[in-house]
Amino acid sequence: MGDPNKYNPEELLLASLSSCHMLWYLHFCSVNKIIVEEYVDHATAIMLEEESGKGRFKEVTLNPSVRVKDATMIAQAIELHQKASEYCFIANSVNFPVLHKPNVSISTSS
Repeated sequence: MGDPNKYNPEELLLASLSSCHMLWYLHFCSVNKIIVEEYVDHATAIMLEEESGKGRFKEVTLNPSVRVKDATMIAQAIELHQKASEYCFIANSVNFPVLHKPNVSISTSS
């Protein structure tokens, strides 16, 4: 109900969860020689609000869409999302589930 041109705390928490996951994920990809050519996340959240106006997050779902250099990298690239989720400081600090539904494909660039 605030100014739509400004971020609100709920959006910033969602962005923090998404960014933390992405940074850990890219780190683990680098360590495992997986070449990520594109990473975009369209994270969503379910929030509950009581009649009094008091509310809370029920859950967050990260929806990272990743493009890797070649097909041999896809399986491990998908697996590394779970590892990133386990290491994310912010996801480990909240009292609601942070789910992830990754999509990994091959880059179309040459």
